[in-house]
Amino acid sequence: MNITRRQALIAGSALAGASLLPGRLYAEAKQVSLAFGPISPVYAIGMIAELKGYFKDEGLDPKLVTGNAGTFGRQTLAAGQALFAHGDASHPLQLSARGKPCKILLATEMVCSYANIMVRQDLYESGITSVEKLAEYKRDGAKPIVAATAIGSGTWVFGTYVFEARGLGDKVNWVAGGGPSTMFPSLQTKQFDAIMAPPSWIVEVEKKGFGKTIYDTSKPGVFEKDFGGTLPVLVIYALQDTIEQDKAMVQAFINAIYRAMAYVKAAPLGEVQALVAPKYFSGIDPDAISAELGFDKSTWAYDGSIDKASFERGAKPWYRKGTDIPETKYEDIVDMSFLGAAKAKYK
Repeated sequence: MNITRRQALIAGSALAGASLLPGRLYAEAKQVSLAFGPISPVYAIGMIAELKGYFKDEGLDPKLVTGNAGTFGRQTLAAGQALFAHGDASHPLQLSARGKPCKILLATEMVCSYANIMVRQDLYESGITSVEKLAEYKRDGAKPIVAATAIGSGTWVFGTYVFEARGLGDKVNWVAGGGPSTMFPSLQTKQFDAIMAPPSWIVEVEKKGFGKTIYDTSKPGVFEKDFGGTLPVLVIYALQDTIEQDKAMVQAFINAIYRAMAYVKAAPLGEVQALVAPKYFSGIDPDAISAELGFDKSTWAYDGSIDKASFERGAKPWYRKGTDIPETKYEDIVDMSFLGAAKAKYK
């Protein structure tokens, strides 16, 4: 019988070794992996579940696998190098369309924190203070250059839609900018005219004097005006094969994530920041971390649920030319059963 890489990943943890204590055996924690990128507070929920010991409580040994762009989670999951991914909701839709069926298991953001657009400081000071004015700008006669973390990433999906919704989709050139280590200096040196930015980047870029925000989803009504209301933005998802092969492991994983969500909802922002910052965000401006964690505090109920109406609002950014996403039924891609069981267990 042929064993697939994914089967080996799942089964391997169940065959983990015995105790080093003579004559005594015990059940090892089951290994699970969560892939996402870049290391940013928008992905903090998995970090919190790890640091609070919720994975361990559920009999799991977690590994967080990180990259430099949002597409990293999708790519890592597809390659069989992670069991779960945390990323833009378009990613499981893309994978399913490419022959790797996925299920979205819960949402961790319903208003997009990374649809914000920042322009170079000098452009802002010259009067380019809106999306429309940026589209009109000519870079030595050429279209302005706007950087997403990667082409096909969540920043690209939402950013391109913001321009297309205004009839300006063909007025800018999109490039892959990577993470802050490449985005920030490229804005400073005028390689990019604008970048997509989550709240933490906004704080850092504005403090450094590299750029200013011209589209800000933290402002009431901005996201709803363009997108029609809340929709699943960041989600936890897995391949259908993973779910079918080990439902107990999937349930334990979602239990841990849900407990982390409940903790963040109840805890003061400063307490959450003090928990995650030392291990994951050392060297990052504390104000930047606070801005990103605070964005979800002000825009999300920490419920995790995705109903059919909110999913269908995602049609605007998802089903467009260039996204490679065919229209997908809610029932075919969303599975709220594990979240429902977690809520019942941890009332």
